Formats: sequence, C-alpha cells, structure tokens
Amino acid sequence: MPDRSTIVILTSGGRFPWIVINAVADAFDDVVVLKERPESKVTFIRRKARLMGWVSAIGQLATMVTSRIGKSLTRARATRIMREHGASDRPNPRVRVHEVPSVNAARTLKLIGDIQPAAILSVSCRILRRDTLAAMPCPVLNFHPGITPRYRGMWSGYWARVNEDLDHYGTTVHLIDAGIDSGAVIYRRIIEPSAKETIFTDTILQTAAARDIAVMAVRDAVAGQLKPLPADGVSKQYFHPTIWAWLWRGITRGVW
Repeated sequence: MPDRSTIVILTSGGRFPWIVINAVADAFDDVVVLKERPESKVTFIRRKARLMGWVSAIGQLATMVTSRIGKSLTRARATRIMREHGASDRPNPRVRVHEVPSVNAARTLKLIGDIQPAAILSVSCRILRRDTLAAMPCPVLNFHPGITPRYRGMWSGYWARVNEDLDHYGTTVHLIDAGIDSGAVIYRRIIEPSAKETIFTDTILQTAAARDIAVMAVRDAVAGQLKPLPADGVSKQYFHPTIWAWLWRGITRGVW
C-alpha cells in the first residue's frame, strides 16, 4: 500500500529523472516535483571557462550538443532498457509539478516550507547551497547515477567504462552535504552494462536498474531509519568529456 507521506523531488527535468519520480510515486501517494529551469548554455560555458579554460569549455559544450542528437539515435536502446527493467520515463499526470527558477531560489524554499515534506530527493539539478540545505525541514537525499565517492560529477557510467572499472559501474543514493556527490552513502547498486552501452544510454541503465534504491532510501528517511555510511575511499569528480576526447576514445577503443 502506498505511503501517505509527502515527498518532494528536486530536478531540472529530462528523461531519466522521470524514471525515479515514477518509482517514488508508485510507493508514495503524495509526490511533488519542483522543477527548476535548466542552466543556459551561455551560463554553462562561462562557468566552465572560469574553471577549466575556454578550450575545454567549448569542447564540453560540443559534447552536450552532440548528446542531444545521440540520445535520439539511441532511443531504441533506451526503450529496451526500460522495458527490460519495467521502468517508465513518461511524465506522471498524478504527480504535481511546480516550476521554480532554481532549487536555491526563494520560491523553492517557500514551497518546501508550505509542503513540509517528510523527505526530499534530488535527481539531476543544481548543487544545493549551504544556506538552502540549512533551511530544509527534513532529510535531503541525492540519486546519483554513479558509484560515489569514486565517480562524482557527470557521466559516471561512461567514465567507469573509460577506466575499465566495471566493478564501480552503478548508482548511489547519498545524503547531500556541501560538496559535490560527497555525502554519506545510504545505498549503492553495482550494475553490469551491456557492450551496447554508450554515453547516451549509461544514465538510463543506471537509473532504470537501480531506481528501487531511491524508494528504499526515501522510505528509510520517512521512517527515521537512515543508516548512512562514510563516503570513504578513492574520490574523484568527473566532468563532461570534450568532444575530441570522446571521439578519440570511441574510434581507438570503442568506448562511446
């Protein structure tokens, strides 16, 4: 029987977050999505240029643009993954969705204050600021398609394949702290990728095959039974690959 506790999910939207949203909505009667506006490409490239320089920023942006085309070309593979795992990425009309400027915006905090959720789950959104986290009235979890802390950041499944590190290809649900995917671990799931996986399908597989750990973690949070484990071990943050590095690895090593 679905739980009647209210759960808030923070996201910037997209296909894979709806896989998680639908799984949580199957377990809880009242799920509310706060959907932030995605970061503009201009803001993205300026932010990356400050961190890594303009050449790397442009290369990463080119990969992002290519991924839009790639995802449409690999739709059949993504559909098969979801069918095999009984998952759905279709927006659920039963789930209330509120548009917000950002997860850190005053409107977001006002909505959360009004809703008073039993737990909050982040699925692909901006980094929560310290003051935002401090204002949260309940546990805040993150669903990360990657094994943390070894694979923090972007495209974790792809980087695990690049590193020939399939023992760490998977998904983590962790508490959110002030870092990037660095919070205490609640659940991990190791997943075996097919040789057909590409950077365009990794996240779909990591989400569809491990969406149940999101539900498990949220249930634990609602029940006050979270058992966080230290995020010990090798820790590294990954970013978008540049378009030329992605093409080179694909052509020379078959890692797309």
